[in-house]
Amino acid sequence: MKVLMINGSPHENGCTYTAMTVIAEELKSQGVESEIVWLGTGAIHGCKGCGACKTLKKCVFDDDVINGLSEKVKTADGYIFGAPVHYASPAGAMVAALDRLFYSAGSFMQFKPAASIVSARRAGTTASYDVLNKYIGINNMLQVPSTYWNMIHGSCAEEVYMDEEGVTVMRAIASNMAWLLKLLQKAKGTELEKPVIIPKTRTNFIR
Repeated sequence: MKVLMINGSPHENGCTYTAMTVIAEELKSQGVESEIVWLGTGAIHGCKGCGACKTLKKCVFDDDVINGLSEKVKTADGYIFGAPVHYASPAGAMVAALDRLFYSAGSFMQFKPAASIVSARRAGTTASYDVLNKYIGINNMLQVPSTYWNMIHGSCAEEVYMDEEGVTVMRAIASNMAWLLKLLQKAKGTELEKPVIIPKTRTNFIR
């Protein structure tokens, strides 16, 4: 069992990464592997809604990190999406990345557990948390619970550990993720492996 964690911060070893290391340590203690993947600081295209990925089986933009990330998504059993707060919203690169990742590789993440986490010096956390959770909610994924909203505070990596409640929240995310992964593993090959699939009906507001 392996959890893929996507670090959407422009700072490779900053607060978001530090929160993820707390999660990784708890996962390891419960027998679950993890990998933290950093988006980097290079430009990431925004999705242009062309739909080409549905036939290409990858994003039409092939000059940034997204298609490589899609390959990692395919083999992961669970996911953590993490980003810092920028202007009361997740960092822009993370939003651009998840737009394209879910559009082109969302089918590989369905019915798998996921959680989003946000880090901030002070405010904007709940608004950013809501943004990241919408990707999980639209894609038939299992949202991993915790003991509070999934946020951590600090203006540098060292301060993350001073947010004792936030650290506990990260550890609870990891523990619940491990629990869900083990339950899903036991369900493989049985009628409980997936729910009854309800076909999607796509409409707009005029027809």
